[in-house]
Order: sequence, then structure tokens, then C-alpha cells
Amino acid sequence: MNQDPNALWRESAATLAERLAKRELSAREAVEAHLERIAAAEPALSAFITVAADTALARADALDAQPAPVGPLHGLPVAVKDLTDTAGIRTTYGSALYADHVPASSDIAVARIEAAGGIVIGKTNTPEFGFGAICRNRLYGPTRNPADPALTSGGSSGGSAAAVAVGMAPLAHGTDYGGSVRIPASFCGIASIRPTPGLIPAPGRALGWDTLATHGVLARDTADCALLLSAMAGSDLRDPTSLFGDRDDGSETRLGATADFGVATVSQAVREHFAEAVERLERAAGPVARRHPDCGDAMATFRTLRAAQTRHAFGPMLAKHGKALTDTIRWNIEAGAGITADAYLEAQAARTALYRRFVALFEEIDVLAAPACGVLPWPNEDGEVTVIDGRPVETILDYIGVTAVVTLIGFPVLTLPVGGDGLPFGIQLIARPGEERRLIRLGRMLEREAGFTHRWAAAWAP
Repeated sequence: MNQDPNALWRESAATLAERLAKRELSAREAVEAHLERIAAAEPALSAFITVAADTALARADALDAQPAPVGPLHGLPVAVKDLTDTAGIRTTYGSALYADHVPASSDIAVARIEAAGGIVIGKTNTPEFGFGAICRNRLYGPTRNPADPALTSGGSSGGSAAAVAVGMAPLAHGTDYGGSVRIPASFCGIASIRPTPGLIPAPGRALGWDTLATHGVLARDTADCALLLSAMAGSDLRDPTSLFGDRDDGSETRLGATADFGVATVSQAVREHFAEAVERLERAAGPVARRHPDCGDAMATFRTLRAAQTRHAFGPMLAKHGKALTDTIRWNIEAGAGITADAYLEAQAARTALYRRFVALFEEIDVLAAPACGVLPWPNEDGEVTVIDGRPVETILDYIGVTAVVTLIGFPVLTLPVGGDGLPFGIQLIARPGEERRLIRLGRMLEREAGFTHRWAAAWAP
């Protein structure tokens, strides 16, 4: 595509925010520029289920009429994953059952984005209820990878990742259970943060003390991720997990690295990419200890907890609408059949022990690097990952092992694109709970010193 190198959509969120705050740029101009970019990129990428042009422009005009900026996101377009409620804007959860659903109220994460001056520009594609490796459903998709439209953008925040990667929005919201912001960020060559569970509260969660899932953020660099995270973060008494502050003592960061935690299925191509990334990490930030704690029971634990909670949440829907659901979500719900209370509690105990082993490791290091997915992007038409390096996998969850382990312990993660030749590839940088600021400090340094930065896909470059 022949693109204007001075187009507003290519600017970082931080740059746009500064110009908007100084009134060098109007919110309407920012929104119109990104709506034009959406029109140019859709439906080729299929990143958005709903584009909220009218409401976004009305919101922009209201902000432009304010005598002063209303918050740090004043006038910035933000894409929101379609699993998350937005008042007055269609929210489908990626399901034909909710094709015409328009919520009366917004999720707290969206309400905070808007309170900070952000403008919801649209709802991004997701597999049905967030279950699936390919970002498609019976309404829309698949969302295509900007680097190669035949390949997946990753699940389940693939719509958000693709939108940010080509400039349809400077910032995007996502959600992450087993890797759903980290894997799409890696596949689309952008940055993401899965924060400490509770930093962005979820007061509407049915299982109040569950910390396997969390909201997350996607952007083209660390600073922009931090900007969106700061708008959504903060305690809420309705969420019993929202207790962590954000701390960083500014000390030197001791680094570790693992390609697979000793248990995850990781392709040879990913191992090679990761080895090169660790070498660059060492050159930029100092020695990296190759180590990880004992994670021998982690995948069995993750599968049990995920299956039981999915069955609890969606079992009644399966009974009522089974034939209307996609094969992937039916598989996920059915996987929870027959899990006993003893098995569930044993998995919770194993999760607790795993957490404590990671805490012990982090007495010796401050940040642990790992791949952001066990495989590189694959064709959308292949569907779920059933084979890695020619060997059949045990379940369709095996390829997310490197992210699932981190989900279990609830440590915050910054995902950065490593860059280089070929397909996009990203790494996870994992810190102690509450140390998002340490990750942001490290991420900004690595972007500068190691070249771990977003690169525009050739077909979508300015």
C-alpha cells in the first residue's frame, strides 16, 4: 500500500496524547484518521467485529468541547476486545447467540478508559467466548496476520493485536487466560502487558478469588502499554483480588531465561529464535541465568483448572445451545465433565506449590525471559494446533504451555517483539507480582538497546 509517512495513525499513543493535550490536534482529527485507516485495512484483516464510528466521533466532539483535557488518554482512540461490555456499543462475545447484544453498562476496564479520556473506536474480533487458537467465529473472521494474511493473528485477542499492528488503533484492550494477549502480540510483532491479576479489577467475575484470567493491554511499544495500563489500574473493593500496588525500587535487574520451563512443548524454530533473543538480551542488559523451577505438574494443573471453570461457566449454555456453539468451545466445555471436587482442590494445591517455587527462584533473579508461544504463526485454515515439529500433541492446549505456566502463578508479563527476519516472534518478560514498573523500565531499555521493537509489516508500512 502507498501510505502517507506523516499520517496520524502511524504515531505512537504517547505522541498523540501529547499533541491532543496541547490542543495541537483535535480528538475528531485523531478519530477520523484511525477510522480512515480501518476503512483501508478492513475487511482484509477482519480485526473488528464492530466499528463504532458514530459513537466515537460524537465522543470526540464532546471531548473537543471540554475546556481542558479530561485525562491521560484524552482523545485517543482505543480498540476494545469484543468479550468486554461497552455501553451502547454492540458486544457479541464472538458468538452468534449474542449477534445483536448491546449492553446497558460498560465493564469497569472500559469505564476507566473513557474516564481517562479514551474513545472506544470499535470492538475487536475474538473466537467464541475467547476459546480458540484462531480468531474466528460464526459472525466474523478469521482475523489475518498483518505479516502474512494466510496466517493466524493468534487467539484470543488477535483482533486487537492486528488492529494495533497496522495502525487501526494506537492502543487496544485485551484479555488473557492462557496467553490471549501475549500470543497475539508475539504473532503480530507488537508489545503487550498481562498485569498482576487484580491490578485491573474485575468486580463482575463470578468466581471472585479466581486469578487465572485478567484484562491486558496491547500497543506498539512499552511506553504506550504503560499509558493504557495506568488508566485501567486501581483497586476496587468489589474485587477481592485487587490489592497489589505497583512497585519498583529502581535496583539493577537480575535476569533469567527458560525456553520451555522444562515441561512446555516448544518447536525447534521457536527455540532457535529464543536462543538468539537471549543473546541480544545479554548484550543489552547483562548476564542471563538459564534456569526455571520445577514445573512438572504445571500443564496437568492448568488443564484441570481451566476445564473445571469452563464447565462451571458454560455448561448450562452447552445444554441449551450445543449445536449453535463452535466445535472449539464445545470441546473446552466437555473437557470439564467428570472433574471431581477432590481433583479440583488437588490442582489448586499444586498451583499453590508451583507459585511458591517461583517465589523461591525470584529471590535470585528479578525477571525471567521465556518465549511468548510454543510455535510460530500458522495458517488460519489449519485451525487448532494438533502437530508440532511433526509430532502429534496430547491436547490442543499444548502449544500455549509457555504462557499457561505463567498464568498459573499470576506473575505480571511484558511481551516484546524481538524482530529480525521472517515471521514475528516475541518473548515474555516475567516479574514478581506488583512489579509492572520494573518491567516497563526494562522494556523501554530493551527497545532502545536490543532493538526489541515493532516493525510495520511490509504490506502495511507507512
